Amino acid sequence: MIISTCSALLLLFSGFWQAKPVTTAPSRPSILIILVDDLGKEWISQYGATDISTPAIDALAKSGLTFTNAYAMPQCTPTRVTLLTGQYPYRHGWVNHWDVPRWGGGAHFDETRYPSLGKEMKKAGYTTCIAGKWQIDDFRVEPDALTKNGFDAYCMWTGFESGVAASANRYQDPYLYTKEGSATHTGKFGPDVFKQFIIDFIKENKEEPLFIYYPMVLTHTPFVNTPDSEEADDLGKHKAMVAYTDRITGELINALEDAGIRDNTLIIWTTDNGTTGAITGTRNGFSVPGGKAKTTESGINVPFLVSWPEQISPNSISDALIDFTDIFPTCLELAGIPVRNQTDSGSKPFDIDGFSFRDVLVKGDEHSERQWILAMGGGNNAALTENGVENQYLFRDRVVRNKQYKLYINSNRVPEKFIDLLADPMETTNLLDSLQTKERKRHFHQLREIIPTFPEKDSDPKYTPNPPQAWDVPITEQSQVWKKQ
Repeated sequence: MIISTCSALLLLFSGFWQAKPVTTAPSRPSILIILVDDLGKEWISQYGATDISTPAIDALAKSGLTFTNAYAMPQCTPTRVTLLTGQYPYRHGWVNHWDVPRWGGGAHFDETRYPSLGKEMKKAGYTTCIAGKWQIDDFRVEPDALTKNGFDAYCMWTGFESGVAASANRYQDPYLYTKEGSATHTGKFGPDVFKQFIIDFIKENKEEPLFIYYPMVLTHTPFVNTPDSEEADDLGKHKAMVAYTDRITGELINALEDAGIRDNTLIIWTTDNGTTGAITGTRNGFSVPGGKAKTTESGINVPFLVSWPEQISPNSISDALIDFTDIFPTCLELAGIPVRNQTDSGSKPFDIDGFSFRDVLVKGDEHSERQWILAMGGGNNAALTENGVENQYLFRDRVVRNKQYKLYINSNRVPEKFIDLLADPMETTNLLDSLQTKERKRHFHQLREIIPTFPEKDSDPKYTPNPPQAWDVPITEQSQVWKKQ
């Protein structure tokens, strides 16, 4: 089914949600979200990668559902805030990457201004845990940031804190933040610390419904050797890091099995964007340069696997359209939290752009509720001004696509490329000047009709500024603040 202008409006502005606590029910699954950092499909053998083998990830895929059309954003912060809020970047404002611990400027993820997935799962009666990478708050300034976002237990890399040299370390001798404060874990490998923290959490809380969010630090640069690898060049280190990601995936699944809760645990395994551009992999016979920070398919069409043995049929593959705004409402629905239009209560309403894909998971529906998916904001264009962190374009570039066609839209709100992804998966041919067939014209016009439904101006990040800190980026620095995270 293809959208009309009216249906596009309905899809884009999906109304308000209100979450109410519900009693624990055995049918509610525990939920584990594994979000890998900077890894495209060309490094997962389930998706046709041939330069590496990922047996644990492949086994997870075979136990459930493999999505082929799942969109993230092309950068770290926009993807992560989208996952937490169910909102697109043009709404939540984190259109660009912003390392809060490194650049500060009073910026932070203000959970009073946004819906927050951890908070809602906590309200629903889940025991909650997070381990890995956050980077949208500075724990020196907000030591209770994770508690305010609903997490009972946490073990986090602090992010690269300006003025704290040790905080650059997320791998060897990692600098981590827990309830005991921040410290270097000498002789440890960061991914092992996070993994063990989650395993211990599972063991200690297995009688409760669990919500675990594991935003990995792997496989982000710097390229490093793992405990399983020997000295190698950057490509060899990258492969070792992917192999270690696979190993950790298997160990977490084993921990769920040992705790006796694997069958009623839903696992979402995905990545925040494509691989760094320094690395090229081979997939389905194509050489694929890493697509991070680009809105090409290699940058945004990410691996997305879902397993829930009690409910999802094994060895399933779906081309249903989903994107990262859909994770929030899907988790809420699985937790028994109503997500519906409701504006007549005393609770503050928030707009949610996503749609639950529960029925694709448990009923095997061929299509999601979506007619199109969105990714936006290739590159990085944010600066600190007198008004705080601001996006330097009123309207960031973006792409919208259905199951076959993809439309690139520039910062002037004008279509600039139109691609037939089924015929041209590497996106080599722009069809804007070749709309000879009725089918192409129909798809082009239907995707173009989405453009007027977007706000004319993207939001900037919304927050009550934190107090000034000595390490903040100077306000006078008006040039873009693009540094690799």
